[in-house]
Order: sequence, then C-alpha cells, then structure tokens
Amino acid sequence: DIILLAPHANPDGMELVSSWYMRHDDPLERTTSGLPVLYHKYTGHDNNRDAFMNAMPETENMSRILYREWFPQIMYNHHQTGPAGTVLFAPPFRDPFNYSLDPLVIMGIDAVGTAMHTRFVAEGKPGSTRREGASYSTWWNGCQRCTPYWHNIIGLLTEINGHPTPMEITLVPERQLASNDLPYPIAPQPWHFRQAIDYSITANRAVMDYASRHRDQMLYNIYQMGRNSIQRGSTDHWTIHPQRIEALREAVAAESQAGAQQQMGFRSRGVNPELYERILHDPEERDPRGFILPADQDDFPTATKFVNALIKSGITIHRATSDFTVAGKGYPAGSYVVKAAQAFRPHLMDMFEAQDHPNDFQFPGGPPIPPYDNAGWTLAFQMGVEFDRILEGFDGPFEKIDGFATTPAGTVANVDGAEGFILSHAVNDAFIAMNRLVAQGEDIYWLNESVTVGGASYPAGTIYIKTGRRTASRLEPLASELGLDFVGVSDNPQSDALKMDEVRVGLWDQYGGSMASGWTRWLLEQFEFPFTVVYPQELNAGRLDRNYDVLVFVSGGIPGARSGSSRYRFRAPPDPSTIPAEYHEMLGSVSADTTIPAIMEFLNRGGTVITIGSSTALAQHAGLPVENHLVGEDGRPLPMTEYFVPTSILEVRVDNTQPIAYGFDDRALVAFANSPTFKIETGALGIRPVAWFDTDKPLRSGWAWGQEHLADGVAMAEADVGDGKLYLFGPEIVRRAEPHGTFKFLFNGIYLSTAEEDRVR
Repeated sequence: DIILLAPHANPDGMELVSSWYMRHDDPLERTTSGLPVLYHKYTGHDNNRDAFMNAMPETENMSRILYREWFPQIMYNHHQTGPAGTVLFAPPFRDPFNYSLDPLVIMGIDAVGTAMHTRFVAEGKPGSTRREGASYSTWWNGCQRCTPYWHNIIGLLTEINGHPTPMEITLVPERQLASNDLPYPIAPQPWHFRQAIDYSITANRAVMDYASRHRDQMLYNIYQMGRNSIQRGSTDHWTIHPQRIEALREAVAAESQAGAQQQMGFRSRGVNPELYERILHDPEERDPRGFILPADQDDFPTATKFVNALIKSGITIHRATSDFTVAGKGYPAGSYVVKAAQAFRPHLMDMFEAQDHPNDFQFPGGPPIPPYDNAGWTLAFQMGVEFDRILEGFDGPFEKIDGFATTPAGTVANVDGAEGFILSHAVNDAFIAMNRLVAQGEDIYWLNESVTVGGASYPAGTIYIKTGRRTASRLEPLASELGLDFVGVSDNPQSDALKMDEVRVGLWDQYGGSMASGWTRWLLEQFEFPFTVVYPQELNAGRLDRNYDVLVFVSGGIPGARSGSSRYRFRAPPDPSTIPAEYHEMLGSVSADTTIPAIMEFLNRGGTVITIGSSTALAQHAGLPVENHLVGEDGRPLPMTEYFVPTSILEVRVDNTQPIAYGFDDRALVAFANSPTFKIETGALGIRPVAWFDTDKPLRSGWAWGQEHLADGVAMAEADVGDGKLYLFGPEIVRRAEPHGTFKFLFNGIYLSTAEEDRVR
C-alpha cells in the first residue's frame, strides 16, 4: 500500500552526538551537552533551515528525492523536544498559515495530524499537544517539514521529549486541564528514552495507517493540487494577502463615510459586493504568468545560482535560445524564463514574490506573537537578482534546462596591446577571480573614480588588473569557469585607486560552535578567501596584528556593552578537566574586561574589524558617538507593542561612492532581524554612514510592525578607530548564506583591510 523512505538528515552529526554521549563509562556521567563543535560541520541546527536554499549537500540530496524523483505525498520530520508539561507536539499547527499554499495542503496536515493524536489517545498515551500548544505554524518556507508545503506535500513535525538519560515531565498547571489543544493531559513523572521511542513508533504507525487507508485519496489530492497550480499559472489569478484585505477595508470605510451603503440599500452586516472585483480582483494586482531574468543583468552568475536553487527544488526553468520580446521589452539570448504554470507554482512564486505576514498579536493593543522563524525571505530579493514580472501569457524561443544551469563562458577581449583589463565590481564571483589573481602575484586595483575607456564608462570601484607577463593566460580560465568578462584597455586609466594585497583573515568562533560563524566559514570557502578560525584564548592573548589584518565578528561574537543588551547568551566555558585535550584551544570566552581591550589594541595598531548584527555592540565598547536609533522619548528601547521586525527583507539607501560599498547600486535589500539601527551624532568625526533608511516604509517582504521608527536610522557605518577601521553592519548581510545581494559588504571590508592608496598611470 505504501512505500517508506527513511533518510537521516545529518548522519555525521548523529555519530558525533552519540560518541560524545558515550565517552564516559559511567552512565550517570553521560551527557549530550558540551559538544565541542557544531553537529553539522557548518550549520549546526540550521541544517534544518536550508530547505529552499539547498546550500548544503545533505539538503540538496533530500530535495532531489522529494521534488525531482519520488514526489511523496507525506514528509514526516521527527524532532525534539516537546513543550513543557507535555510529551510532544504534533500537527495541526497554529495560525497563521501561508496564503500561498493550496488549501488541500492545510486540510491534509490537519487530517493526518488528527489521526496521530487519535492514536495516542486510543493507545492510552497522554500528553500530545497541538495548534496553540506550541509556536509552530505553516507560515515559513525553509525548514525540512515546511518547504514540502509549497510542493503540495503534507509536511509533518513532531517535537518529543526524550533523552538517553532519564528526564522529567514537569508540572505546568495550565497543562493539566484538557482543552482542544491538549485533549489528554499527562501527569508529571519521570520520562525514559524507551517511552519516547514508543510514542514515536505510535506516531509512525498512525501516519502509515492513514496513508494506507486513504492512499487513493492522497494520490488524487496531490494530483489535484498540481493541477490547481498549473491552472492558476495559466489564467488570471489573484493571491489574496493581508495588504489586499486592508485595501478592501479602506474602500469599505470610504464608501461607508459617503453613505453609499445606505443609498444602495445593502444589508447592514454586509458590504458592497462590487468591491470584491474592484479591489480584490484589481487587474494590476493579479499574479504574474511568469518571470524573466535578463541575461544582460550586472551579476548574471548569481542569477544562475538562484535558478539552480529553484531547479534543486523541482522548478522547471527555460533558457532563451535567441533574442526575444515580451510585453514590448527585448531580452537577449540566454535569459532565464520561469513559467508560473507548473505543479510547484507555490514554491516558485514564493521565491519571487514578497511575503506579507499578517499582524499577529497576543491581544488587541498587546505585543506581537513572534513567528517561528522568518517573516519574509523572498530569495530573488535576497540574492539581488534582476527579473521582470510578466502579467500576460507569453512564449518565445525557449528550451527547458536539463540538469542544472551553467553560466555562459565570459570573454577576455582586446588582449593584444592591453595595458590592463577591466572587470565589473558588481559580480560576486569577481572576488573568486581576485583571490586567485592576488595569490598569483597579479597587480589588482579598485578605481576610485569613474572612468571612460575605449568609449565605455565604468563607475568608481571598477576592478583593474594591470597586465603582467602571464596575466592574459590567467584570465582565460577565469572567464570560462566563472562567466566573467574582462575587457582589455590600451591605456591605463588615469585614476586614483586602491591597490589590493593578500589578506590575513580571522573569523571568530567559540567552543561548541556558532552557527552564524559556521555559515560564514562555508561562505568564505565558496569564494576562496583564505582565513583562520579564531577562538577567545587567542583573542585574549593580544597582539592580534601579528597574525591578522582583519577580524570578522558575526552575530553573537561581541557581548553587549550594557548589561542585558544582547539577545545572545554568553555561556560560561566548561571545566577543561571534562574536555578532551584536543579541544582545549577552543575554550575561553569573549569578555568586556579582557577581549575588548585586545580588539581595541588591534584597531589602534591599524587592524580592521568587521562586525555584523549584535556584534556591532563593539561601537559602544569603543566609545564611538553611536546610539540606538530605536528608542522612545524616554530614551529607552521601543517596546514590542510599538516596534517589532522579525527576520524580513528591508530596503536601504547606500552610499556607493565609499569603497566599502563599491559594486552596489544606490539601494539594496537587506535581511533584517530586529537588527541594530544606529543614530550617529551630528557632525561626529571619523564615522560615516554607509547605508540608512531614507523612508518610513522600508519593508519589502515580511513583517515590520512600527517600521516608521526606522526612518533616518543608520543601518551600516564605518569608523576610524586609532589607525584602524571598524565596520558596523546592523543587518544580517550573510545570514544562512542566502543574501548574495549583500555579500560584497563583507568581501569589500576584507580586501580594504590591506588596500593601499595608489594611482593607476
């Protein structure tokens, strides 16, 4: 009746945790706490946050099975732990559910989840909770059980208490009263691993039993959902989301004020039905029939990475075989075309279109209910991809891409007699080329002025490679492999410039591992930056300038300058006597008393420090004239009832005349997670805004309650500290390796740490 596929999401991590637990002979001494490293090499528990990016090979393999080979009807993700006072959580999930999903997905989750709870009760296994019993919803696309929703798959999650060492089901008074969310409470009691296994087996049997009994219905429903998606992508269709409902309410209020309802004789409890078509079916607000990514955009290699992330998730991509025109606009051959009429339409729309998270509060006027994870994540926005939304049906000289997309080979033009070669700074992969060329001894410059060479104009920040004995032969493989275009020029640009040099990079990490640091480590490897992971003991020893030119501190790396000002918990390091000697170099902690003075010494001696997210607290430690922009009239941080921005995509204005912002347009989209936002004292010397909010409505995707408070706040800045440079990036510019559109802020900062002023002659 059914086929069961049982993959392990992180087998290496399972071995690591198990071996760590079993290292003691005495069972009473065994524990899973204190693991020296992340249980996924790079991402730790964020291996459950990679399901649409598909950056990790483990995720890519699961996506291949789910969306390109097997197309299962149910995906069940076992997790731990359960909510306090219960044994486990199982679906149905709480609101909000995502409006882009086919409603059959939600009904299927409810049906299978109810079968699970029913079986627990029937077998006398109390303590399962659902809906509001935990924080899990079906809003977010990105985790192992979530992304299947956008592929018409019933995604299940259980979070269960269980540990090889016996634990306790705690007494929570509210969880002793039966309710719709907890129909069968459990008494407080010791809890053994065997019981958790028994509950898990019951859950598995409930799912398989439901699948067996309803197999024809489940097969038909997944077919119907795919058919629905194809139809919605083939005709005019409107996705109703909170902003459209708000527009409808405003229209109703306007008519009510004008007395329209009374004049037309509508029932007092209803509204003018004509508003349904006029507001909710406004032709300008209809969904696109597809998307086109022009091949002549500034960073087409990153656009290729974007479409490959879609292909890994089962989306069909076409490529234009020749030039074509759609809606009066011409597109070059090689452009990518994504038609909306496909079975996984919810996912492709989710990757292109903005999310509109509903206002969700504990009670009217009360604080927001935080979403389980992201509120907004639109991947095309995060990756800085240029695309056009096409509202009418269209066709052209398109061929389906089999396998993965490859970036067309670039060119090395005008080689004969070239004094040097021009390379665009807008392309992320240009940094791979620079890293290789600098290591090979080539002379690399960033032009500080816009120049015109050979009749073509190039902006400030353009990369210039001076011709050496083997330069041209080294550029050819870079152009072919990376899709970069190098343009030879017969005369050196007469421009002030920055000459690049090799850089010694130190990336902060800690005992037990930081997921943010792990992601950054993976990212630096992908772009071929040489670096060293730096632990607190080395930081605390001082004289960091002997080994490093630049230090990178991601969120969680620097403690708050004021007590309780950081949402990151700086745990005390374990007792060294309990830790194997091979991990002792990782021990220690970052502290205001010891580490901050060592970092300040590094800055004063000419070092560069890059801080991201919460680690921008270093500005306060350094005594810079920087304050929190998000405070009320009383000078205290704004309460959640007035301001709350869970991870969403916001727009900032960028000063791209500064070298740290070379390669950017004058606006950028950033991943923002209640991120630090600065107020810089007027006329303050030695500190310069790099990016800021120049509007009171910067939200592009997600949820930003009280976003007007961000207006005029500084999102990024650079400061002179002694002979060194401190960069403050409030937004999460490298978060989970998703926001390719802001990677260059990090990459630029790394290279600027050793750059010297020069002039290309």
